[in-house]
Amino acid sequence: MSLAAAALTVHGLDDVRGSLTLPTAGAHSTTVSWSSSGPGVVGPDGVVRRPAPGRGPRSVRLTATVTRGRAAATRVFTAYVRQLPRREPFGAYLMAYFTGEDTPDGEQIRMALSRGDDPLRWQELNGGGPVLTSDLGAGGLRDPFVVRSPEGDRFHLIATDLRMYGESGGWDRVQRTGSRSVVVRESTDLVHWTDPWLAEVAPETAGNAWAPEAYWDEGLGSYVVLWASALYAADDPEHTGSTYNRMLRATTRDFRTFGEPTVWHDPGHSVIDSTVIRHEGVHYRFTKDERDPSSAAPCARFITVERSAELTSASYEFVADCVGRGGVERGEGPVVFASLTEAKWYLFIDEFGGRGYVPFESTDLGSGRWTPSAGHSLPAGARHGTVLPVTRREYERLLAAHAMR
Repeated sequence: MSLAAAALTVHGLDDVRGSLTLPTAGAHSTTVSWSSSGPGVVGPDGVVRRPAPGRGPRSVRLTATVTRGRAAATRVFTAYVRQLPRREPFGAYLMAYFTGEDTPDGEQIRMALSRGDDPLRWQELNGGGPVLTSDLGAGGLRDPFVVRSPEGDRFHLIATDLRMYGESGGWDRVQRTGSRSVVVRESTDLVHWTDPWLAEVAPETAGNAWAPEAYWDEGLGSYVVLWASALYAADDPEHTGSTYNRMLRATTRDFRTFGEPTVWHDPGHSVIDSTVIRHEGVHYRFTKDERDPSSAAPCARFITVERSAELTSASYEFVADCVGRGGVERGEGPVVFASLTEAKWYLFIDEFGGRGYVPFESTDLGSGRWTPSAGHSLPAGARHGTVLPVTRREYERLLAAHAMR
């Protein structure tokens, strides 16, 4: 029992800003139960209730009891729980993106800040060069998504573990035997980031894990991570058969331990790049129709919009398709976000093989009508990424940390 207790791992105890993953199963077929010296702050289920602003941090002892049959052993962990931050208004936007597979560093993360609160005019950080890089896994960082914690003072950046520059097997190879992991980094200030780690999210029947995104679900008490995978038959371990991409999901609290992946969106044909925005209790899902344009599908390679009251629902209601047609030649990697200054939403669509991001706007999410924006100046070559509202303090910190072009 002592060996099983010594093998237990709980991530992030020295800087607790959200709920913890407390393992309930240990090595050598053991079970693990937990008790807490401060259950009102950290419960035995790992749920964290941080002290209010001004109350100061709290240290909580968590005791793990490891058992198998009548044998038992205990181990004590100490969690250092931060007080909640004071809320500050958002005043600008941060964009994280990549620029493509045509250059050696195009599949690394670049960042830009809006000029003030204008989402159509941007200034690049670090002279337009990569801000975050990784040589883990496939050695690329594509399709970055940045999610702010519900408490507001922790960020996770997740990205596709894929590098197409110099890839000899082409797109077919990376969908059959590509990475089933996503790359993760963590920050508390958007400037200083942890070293990256690989998180395996897709099942063994998957050939890839593309364009991950994450959203906090209050009802579940965890993040819901979404991504696209081509799924193969269980009796096809070499992934030689025919298949298509569909959207999967899994839950996590810490981006290290994930629940079982399940299919979230499968319309019977290939779809990728889903992104979601919530407004007035409704989740709007924007997804790329990945079918071949030469097929009979008139909206192939454009964006379909659907809606649901529940994020994790397997049945979304149709809103619109062919979104982007007439404004881009073809589109993927949509990112949608609300204006900070008026009742308006922006939708950036990646015209892959063309201009990169092209902006659209709407005053009614439920209508499915999007109009190309005029007079914009987006970062050069910006492709599939994310746009995150930031506070004035965060904005100035990023300006100070990175030289502007």
